[in-house]
Parts: sequence; structure tokens; C-alpha cells
Amino acid sequence: MPDRKPSVNHRHALLALAVAASLTLAGCNRSQLPDATTPSGSSAAPAGETADQFIARVNAEFQALMPELTASQWLSATYINDDSQLLAAKYNERYLAQLNDWIEQARRFEGQQMSPETARAINLLKLGASMPPPRNPEHLAELTKIASNMEGTYGKGAYCTGEGEARQCRQLGQLEDVLRSSRDYYAQLDAWQGWHTIAQPMRPDYTRFVELVNEGARDLGFADAGEAWRSGYDMPPAELAAETDRLWGQVKPLYEQLHCYTRTRLEARYPGRGTVDGGLLPAHLMGNMWQQDWGNLWDVLQPYPNAGDLDITGALEQTYQAQLNERMVKENALIDSDRRADIAHAAQTENAKRMNERAQDFYTSLGMPALPESFWTKTQFVKPRDRDVVCHASAWDMGVKIDGQPDVRTKMCTKPNEEDFTTIYHELGHVYYYLAYNGRPPLFQSGAHDGFHEAIGDTIVLSMTPQYLQSIGLVGEQQQTQESLVNSQMRMALAKVAFLPFGLMIDRWRWGVFDGSITPDNYNGAWWSLKAQYQGVAPATARGEEFFDAGAKYHVPGNTPYTRYFLSHVLQFQFYKALCDASGHTGPLNECSFYGNKAAGEKFWAMLEKGNSQPWQQTLKELTGGETMDAAPVLEYFAPLQAWLTQQNEGRTCGWTAPAAAQTPAPAAQPAAAKPAQG
Repeated sequence: MPDRKPSVNHRHALLALAVAASLTLAGCNRSQLPDATTPSGSSAAPAGETADQFIARVNAEFQALMPELTASQWLSATYINDDSQLLAAKYNERYLAQLNDWIEQARRFEGQQMSPETARAINLLKLGASMPPPRNPEHLAELTKIASNMEGTYGKGAYCTGEGEARQCRQLGQLEDVLRSSRDYYAQLDAWQGWHTIAQPMRPDYTRFVELVNEGARDLGFADAGEAWRSGYDMPPAELAAETDRLWGQVKPLYEQLHCYTRTRLEARYPGRGTVDGGLLPAHLMGNMWQQDWGNLWDVLQPYPNAGDLDITGALEQTYQAQLNERMVKENALIDSDRRADIAHAAQTENAKRMNERAQDFYTSLGMPALPESFWTKTQFVKPRDRDVVCHASAWDMGVKIDGQPDVRTKMCTKPNEEDFTTIYHELGHVYYYLAYNGRPPLFQSGAHDGFHEAIGDTIVLSMTPQYLQSIGLVGEQQQTQESLVNSQMRMALAKVAFLPFGLMIDRWRWGVFDGSITPDNYNGAWWSLKAQYQGVAPATARGEEFFDAGAKYHVPGNTPYTRYFLSHVLQFQFYKALCDASGHTGPLNECSFYGNKAAGEKFWAMLEKGNSQPWQQTLKELTGGETMDAAPVLEYFAPLQAWLTQQNEGRTCGWTAPAAAQTPAPAAQPAAAKPAQG
């Protein structure tokens, strides 16, 4: 089953921003900051305040500041214009200044005895930065402005062709539709190349952005921003690269078999053009703008065309068309084109809400609460007709309550297809995590680590078996045959397995950018070298340094760390196996659906409630019985498919040859610069 594009969890992103700013505080002299940067809500440390009292005050002030920051970012993402970008940048700047106050005040507790909870809260203020801000207030203002501008550039990006009345502009969603549905080689190439043009203007901004976040990281005692990112996992930063290498080593043989099978099918579909030199897969033929999910190639890659009905997109489109037709028949036959567009938009919104209701049903079947009423009135379900928005799917905790319930919402430009359907289940995983840990102090209101947050909804997606899909009327009757099993496993692998190396390579690129081993004059070459090395994909045409193809992926201009998504694709299988065991499932792992099982739901909710209040190893152990991330459940789940792929690929030359420059090593373990003492 094709998965979704990894989303952005905005409550977690905001907390990471808070943590980033708090990192700067350890060495910041507030007397150096001009009065203009002093937040209006700033308060001096009371005389005689204890560490416990300090953290209680920070939590209260943090909660009071959160609504204005989240509201400004929501507006910047859903009403893209110069004004909203200015507000988002200024509120970020103001918020970071407040955080600098908190960290400076925290220094007086270094080396003192305090409760374990308070010590962890202070550590969370000092660790886990995603955008380490420099101490220099002018550089801080510059950083927040660049960050806001890059996100706005991405959100309003469009590929335009023609002149005058013949001029036509297409945004990301329309270009993705070409890759999803067209099998015309050149139409796909045009759409792929077209979207990547939107990133070229970002390159100078991104180069300066890197300089500024590295300045901030060094101010905190880190070698660079990449080391700061790797410090937020309750382990030494040097161990994270080794840990991800270990996990990748477990699953790489499975990916290589899937890659080999896919290459064979593409060569048959596009004779003489289905591969790039070295056995690499052409980037524009993978059905996805970034080659991270191959599910849209189902018509090319389906093992057994007549084994099982799994056309989820067809069912969703049929439902939408029925809703649209019902609305149209109520209208005058002579209505103008604007009115027709309004009706279509209303039908799209209604359909998207029904898709969300269906996803909510899975969570409530486990005993979790219904979504707050405000979710249904505040969420952006589809792309508005009247303005530019950032369509990249995201979940939001706005930091306030409406009628006593948290204001949680999502932002999507939903279309009636399988990819968006599973994206909704994923996004609601973030939302239910927000609801579960809402009772924790604000500094503990985040995932056990960032990979946990991304894994919650995907654990539910794994439970969306063909039998579950049949039970909700999206697919026809399912026959238990070997062919139908292989089909079902292949659909899931095209999302889950295909994603794994992509989840790894993005931060391998950024770690190199941050530590200087990838220089600005080699940004694009290094990007494609790593994609060849890890994914075995390559562009069909030359991509020189006039391009900035990394910027065509939201998480790069949006500065969202990406290793979390790789880790989540391992963790979700561990969570899934544990919940299947809790539900009493005894058959093959891939046949388990815990839909409707309250015992599984109770165990899941207990984990979600913990938030980030304890080390992730302890949280993982309470759910799964082990403290180590492990890809063994991935291999157990896909064992039937891996055996089938090995058989299909027998006699073929599998693997690929990446350019010599692609063999980019992970960051070497280096002695870290001195860090602030931890409480």
C-alpha cells in the first residue's frame, strides 16, 4: 500500500525550535542583546528560585507564548504573502530571544542537586536543536527571515511555460499528478524537471542559512549544526550515525531485491530508457518527485494483475465523483464556470472530511477519544481556490484550548487517492500523540524522540490489511492465495521499503553540508552522488551546479531533520509487532490488524501519554520489551515478499554501480567541543 510523503509535525518542530534557542542560552550574555529583541513577556528570575520552581515557571511562560508563535506559522503556511512571512519571522525571532532568557537563567543551577524530572527538562532546553540560532541579534534576525522566505518560496513554487495568453503554470500537486498517472516518458521528464526549477533561486539563501545555523551551533559548543542535530537522541551524537548504519545494514538486502525487480519492469516498460548507466533507476520514472515512494508505479510493478482487488484510488475517486454529481444535479444547467468550480471545491472538501472520519474511526476503535470539534472547523482539508498555501501535509498543536479541548488540526491539499488516504492516517497519528501527552508539562510535550512521532500513524497504516480495507468497503472480497499475498506485500513494500534509503540520504547530505565536507560549489553533485549510493537512482539528464535539487524537497528549505523518518520506518514495525502481540494475534505478522482491539489501544495510549518525559529507551521497552531499535520485525513482515523477489531475480545481475564520488562516508566520530554542563 503506497505510503504518504513524510509530513511535518509542527508541535514537535516548534519544540525543537525552542530547544534550539535554548541551546544558545548557555553561553549568551543578555547584556549584548538590544532592547528591541527583549520579548514583552520576559520575566526576571525571582530571588531564591529553586530549579523545580524555575522549570515550573518556564513551562507556564512557554505555554503562554506558544499560541502566538503557532498562529503566525499557521498563517504563513496557509496564507502565503510577504506580510504573513514577516509575522512568522518576527515571532520566531521574539520567541528565540525569550528562550535565550530562560537558558541564561538555567545556568545558575548547573551542578546542583535537583529532581530527575527537572534535570531532564533543563537538558531538553539545552539539547536537540534543529535551527541553532546565533547569539548575534542581527544574525538571528537574518536567520529567521531567510527561514521564512525559503518556506514561502517552496509553498508558492510553480513551473510555468508559454507566453502571454498561452502561459500555463503548474504547482507541485499538478506536476505530481503527471508522475502519478502518466506513462509518457517525456511528459514525466518535463514535470520532474519543471518542479526542480523552483529550487534554483533558494541556493544563495540556503548557503547563507548554513553559515548562520553553524554559527549558532558553534556558539553552543558543537562542531556544527549536524552534530547538534545528532545530540537529541539520549546517546552520544557520534553513535547515531553508527546506529543508522547498523539498521540500514539489516534492511539493505531486501531493498536491493526490490530495486532489481523494479529495474527489470522499467526496462520492459521503457525499452532502452528504463535504466541509467550503472543500473540506476531514472529519477523521473519512479512515480514520485523524490523517488521515496514507488506506489504510483503499481500498474508497472504489480506482480499478479488478477489476484485481489486493491484499487483504493479507484474506489475513492468513484466516491468523490458520486458526491460531485449529486451536487451538480441540484444546480441550474446554465451555471457559470466559477460556480462549477465552487461546487467541485465543496465536493472535494466533503470527500476529504469523510476520508478523515474514516481514519478517525480506526483510532476510536482502539478506545482513543474522538477528535475535538474544533479539528473539523480549523483544519485545511483541501487547497483553497483563492491563495497559495504550503500543500505539504502537516499536523499542528496550536498550544491553546477551545471549549476545554486542545486546538489540534492538520493541513493538507487532499485528493481522492490512496497516497493521501494513508497520509491522513499518518497525520492523525501526530494528532493523537498531541492529545495523549497534552497533560504533560509543555517541555515534555513531544515524542520520546522525533522518530517516535513519525511512527505512530504509520503503525496504524501497517494494520490496514486487505481484510481491513474490505471491511470498510474500499476493496472487494479478498481471496487468501499466494498471489494475493505477494500483491499485498508488494504494495506495502513500494512505500515502506522503497523509502528507507531516501530516509537516510537526506541527512547524510546535510551533515556533510554542515561539517563542510560538502561545499556550496558541489551541493548538487553531492546530492546526486548520495542518491546513487543509497537509492540507486539517477537523473536521466545532466544536473550541474546551476541547479539546487535538494531544495525541491520541502524538508531542506523547511529545515526539518530527516533521520527521524528513517528511524520511524524501523520503529513502526516494532510498535506494530508489539501491538499485534497485545491483541492476541498468533498468525503471520503481515496478516495482523488490531482494528477494534481495546487491549492494543490501551497499550499504545500508555506509550503516547509518556511524551518525552523519560529516555526513549525506557518508553520503547515498556511497549516492546526491548530498549534497542531493531529492523528484525521489518524482515519478519516482508519475509514472503523477499523470498518471492529472490526467486524472480534469479539469474539477473542485481545491484548498481554508483559513481566513485558517490561513496560519501558518514561523519567521522570526532571529539566534541566543550558543551554546557548539564543539570
